[in-house]
Amino acid sequence: MNVQEVVTLFDYDRWATDRQVAVIEKLSAEQYAKDLGSSYGGIRGTLVHIFAAELLWYARWNGDSPTTIITEADIPTLPMLRDRWSALRFEMDRFTSNLTDEKLAETLAYKDLQGNPYVQPLSHLIRHVINHSTYHRGQITTMMRQLGATPPRSIDLIAYYRETDHRP
Repeated sequence: MNVQEVVTLFDYDRWATDRQVAVIEKLSAEQYAKDLGSSYGGIRGTLVHIFAAELLWYARWNGDSPTTIITEADIPTLPMLRDRWSALRFEMDRFTSNLTDEKLAETLAYKDLQGNPYVQPLSHLIRHVINHSTYHRGQITTMMRQLGATPPRSIDLIAYYRETDHRP
């Protein structure tokens, strides 16, 4: 993994999430908050979980090991979530602008929410964040269909490459 790949993956993640959120914004407040029995309840719970995980990992990349994670009770509305996500994205952009290929290969020590220690390369942790978000966006797509909403046509990585004419 190199810095350009990191920048591209974070850009893809933003692109895919923004496309999905644009459709979610058309849902009623009740649909957004409805518990659909998924891993994190419904669409709101799952979106907040994606954001919370990104926030948690960002803290770990900066030397902190939080012991709690935010929940949908902390961010009950979609406009609040968008504002918080926008601020986090700004910080992540600053973080990636200071990365080097060497830094990506370095190991990072952190603790999980239960206090268990781990040491892994930063590149693995970044890939995990992108994969984690992709996994949960897939769940949200299913939940949107359960609510009768039409999800975005495609938010796969290949669609991002095609749409942005991204070249290595």
